[in-house]
Amino acid sequence: MEILLASPRGFCAGVDRAIEIVERALERHGPPVYVRHEIVHNKAVVDALREKGAIFVEEPSEAPPGSQLIFSAHGVSPRVREEAAAHEHHTIDATCPLVTKVHVEVKRMVAQGYEIIMIGHAGHVEVEGTMGQAPGQMHLVETVDDVQKLEVRNPDRLGCVTQTTLSVDDTAVVMQALKERFPKIRLPKRDDICYATQNRQDAVKTLAEQADLVLIVGAPASSNSNRLVEVAAKRGIHSALIQNADEIEPSWLANVNCVGVSAGASTPEFLVEQVIERLKELHSGDVAVRSLALVDEGMTFKLPAELRG
Repeated sequence: MEILLASPRGFCAGVDRAIEIVERALERHGPPVYVRHEIVHNKAVVDALREKGAIFVEEPSEAPPGSQLIFSAHGVSPRVREEAAAHEHHTIDATCPLVTKVHVEVKRMVAQGYEIIMIGHAGHVEVEGTMGQAPGQMHLVETVDDVQKLEVRNPDRLGCVTQTTLSVDDTAVVMQALKERFPKIRLPKRDDICYATQNRQDAVKTLAEQADLVLIVGAPASSNSNRLVEVAAKRGIHSALIQNADEIEPSWLANVNCVGVSAGASTPEFLVEQVIERLKELHSGDVAVRSLALVDEGMTFKLPAELRG
């Protein structure tokens, strides 16, 4: 059996930055440091930071007044920032810069008199943060059917942004439907979908050309991990989302000659390594491990000024 590893996979620059922000804040200020929502959607990462003294809360009011409070990589709405200020928290922003770019674009278009349509998943924390940039002036759609049901004030003054962790292919279909219904809509010059999401989806497409089974290591709450599963499944390949090696079902390996393995952008590499070892244990014969051509994404993001040096 062959294990074929995707490249790129795992941590992206925004996740690296967010985790380092929490670690540096703990070093500089000492525990506890409070984090609004999970810093990234991965249990292993969150548990490791919790052991170091991070405390995860859903609202700023859950932290004692005057606490060190970090906003997660997914971004927050102005309401959350105002609540943090009301509790006199010392805030550090770990929002991914690519999410911040979407927030800035929303504010720019609203200032120009546009109504905004966001393509994304209801209830996802990134969507809540972006929609909160312009309450009452944004609409959320997920599917082509949602587009057909939209009621807007002025079809000639519409803008569009997307959640950064969506399926590239699915989003293109929804944007086409928006363009057909609202010909004057201002679509993103380039998709708001981030480079890491797109690169990982492209790598899984390549895996699906060669593998009989595709395993994605990631968290159930991770949007980009779920999209990777869908990318493989839409190509007719059995695919599954697993949080760790223990979730691999031995029956999945029956008559499988090649297992493709990738990981969501918030998944640490040690979990992938454990999956490789588990696959070797479950297979009775020889197992070869091969990687797709290595991809250097060449992307890094600066830490907030207060944590540099």
